[in-house]
Amino acid sequence: MTYLPSYWYNIVADLPVPLPPLLDPPEYESSRIAQLTKILPSRIIDEEYTLNRLIRIPEEVRAVYRKIGRPTPLIRAEGFEKALGVHRVVTIYYKYEGALLAGSHKLNTAVPQVYYAKTDGASEVVTETGAGQWGLAVSMAAAMLGVKAAIFMTRSSYLSKVSRRIAMEALGAKVIPSPSRRTKTGKNALYRNAHHPGTLGLAITEAVEYVLASPYRRYVAGSVLESVITHQTVIGQEVLHQMPEEPDYMVACVGGGSNMAGFTYPAIGMKLRGEGFEKTKFIAAESAAAPRLSRGEYRYDGLDTGLVLPLAKMYTLGREYVPPPIHAAGLRYHGASSSLSLLRKLGYIKAVAYEQEEVLRAAILFARSEGIIPAPESAHAIKAVIDISHKAPKGSVIIFNLSGHGLLDTDAYESICNELVTGEISVFND
Repeated sequence: MTYLPSYWYNIVADLPVPLPPLLDPPEYESSRIAQLTKILPSRIIDEEYTLNRLIRIPEEVRAVYRKIGRPTPLIRAEGFEKALGVHRVVTIYYKYEGALLAGSHKLNTAVPQVYYAKTDGASEVVTETGAGQWGLAVSMAAAMLGVKAAIFMTRSSYLSKVSRRIAMEALGAKVIPSPSRRTKTGKNALYRNAHHPGTLGLAITEAVEYVLASPYRRYVAGSVLESVITHQTVIGQEVLHQMPEEPDYMVACVGGGSNMAGFTYPAIGMKLRGEGFEKTKFIAAESAAAPRLSRGEYRYDGLDTGLVLPLAKMYTLGREYVPPPIHAAGLRYHGASSSLSLLRKLGYIKAVAYEQEEVLRAAILFARSEGIIPAPESAHAIKAVIDISHKAPKGSVIIFNLSGHGLLDTDAYESICNELVTGEISVFND
């Protein structure tokens, strides 16, 4: 039997300093924290505040994990090594979360959250999505577990990521472009800017406002919350059992932080406890369009634009920040999770930011050498691996999280493929 974790790992138990708690916005009379009981599944609230290192995964959830494709493979990227000219100099592996049914790591938390919402008696789950990976995962989990789903999709992605929108609708989900006219927040945003491209922070506010309109709805979060990150640690725990040697580098892309954290936290936890990974460097690759870990400010800020949810201490560009529309729409969030931000502040994680074109060049090189088209978000990690591989000492081992495939992201690749065909650009800038 292949290894599948029985527990999720909660890094809060091993942090060298206490994690800053969620706070209520001081300018509001009503408590955002108290309101969470009307918004989130009850089990998620318990997991958000627990100090237990290990949280047992319900057997019903583990059964679905196996059905959706867990455990996912760890693959040696020999073709990529040869394309980079580092074969037999540097060893590169990738954890392939695109092997899951929804094509990304997002199902790892969608399944337990929808399961918890259903056990609470909810008949509908509601969330936001950028590129659509999270929305697709929630739609799939809802269909598998027999509940309805409503997805507020950032308007720029609603218009450009048509394949994912159609896939969500085929699974029975109601997909709503955000900002929308379904909520007060959406109407206000459209009043200020009729062509607003949408942001994840705004879509979160709309989703939560929609949840509060009915006692039979529950909000499910795609990233940032500690409970969500804890669910994703099935990735990193599998890696600990799969990797043939301790890596010198572990790399992942960062939006809100869930795939980076899920991939690295079991290893970082061992490092914090003095049980290994002393030499390993942990690299977070983000978009230059939303470089919260690279250029953001470490402070308390709203998890959403409209402050319907509590404040969290994190690296943030400001909850009102509106990133430009980019193909890696899942990385357009203004902040990063509290625990990931704290580890960045303490120096355990390094952050790098990349422009869209150089990321897509890296994605094309990986696709043509490994046969897998990566999601634009995951391609940020690939770009970081390229940079590391050309500077790393001989014998270095690099492991990165290929958090999703890009088979539904043809809009991202259309222009660059046309340029490559016509010879106007090469995979690398000369």
